[in-house]
Amino acid sequence: MNIEELMLGSSKALKKAALNEAAKSYILENKALFQLLKKAANRYVAGEHLEDINVKVKSINSRNVPCTVDFMGESTRTEKEANAVTKEFLRLARLIKKAKLDSTISLDLSHIGLAVDKQLGLENLLKICKEDIEVIISAEGTDRTDRVLETYLEASKYYNNVGITLQAYLHRSENDLQELIKCEGKIRIVKGAFDTPHGTSLARGEELDNRYLNFVRMLLEARHKCSVATHDPKIQNGVIRLLEDIETPSNYEFESLLGIENERIYDLNRHHPTKIYVVYGVEWYLYLCNRIAEYPPGIFQSIIDVMNDT
Repeated sequence: MNIEELMLGSSKALKKAALNEAAKSYILENKALFQLLKKAANRYVAGEHLEDINVKVKSINSRNVPCTVDFMGESTRTEKEANAVTKEFLRLARLIKKAKLDSTISLDLSHIGLAVDKQLGLENLLKICKEDIEVIISAEGTDRTDRVLETYLEASKYYNNVGITLQAYLHRSENDLQELIKCEGKIRIVKGAFDTPHGTSLARGEELDNRYLNFVRMLLEARHKCSVATHDPKIQNGVIRLLEDIETPSNYEFESLLGIENERIYDLNRHHPTKIYVVYGVEWYLYLCNRIAEYPPGIFQSIIDVMNDT
């Protein structure tokens, strides 16, 4: 097995691990294991508490780069839990306004109730949107895609400060984009990180890159708000070439995750709008798995992070 095959296999394994809720619960309950693996997560996570966000976002803002902040978590199973998470997002929104942070909000709908009841997820989303800060709905697994998009379309009837994430690797996304582009909200384009049923998505490679760039081109030409959310320099450079050919591009930005190629984002910021996606909280298991799955060489950095000071 060559190194490329090894990386691909590792990525697939991590995507499956990210969906293992039993493993997540075990890590959260095992103090020693939690502290050990948290060393790897710290590269990608601002901290466990809201106060940590204030410090991290101000630091990034000092370099003239805005942020989007997510209180990590997914798949809450009770209405009580979903409502508690919603209150935390409301606290986040009020902190952003009070501290005058240059930041928007990102969230998983299943974190605020979608996995309990679709109506509950919608109602809690509308409460957060009411704070008048841009809210971008993150992508989730394919078993939730319909409910996520339907909830977004419904919320868009009430607020224009809500946006959506579209996963380019899903074959359905080309049709979904035709519907989503009718709404005012920003569309964040990602390659896609979740494990998917056979035949529903493209593998990483040139075909996926071309599809991604085509989606961005459609948004730029339509002058629709667009976030190019990838750390892949090939995609970033491809979008820059597209911008050179479009006379009046949309309100666009390049977005990258905290801890991955951030210097590239700071470099892009000299000529283009950029943003860094910042997360906080204790439920970092799924997030860590997906971050490394998207960038398999990160496995080696995680081993180094875990072994330091042990």
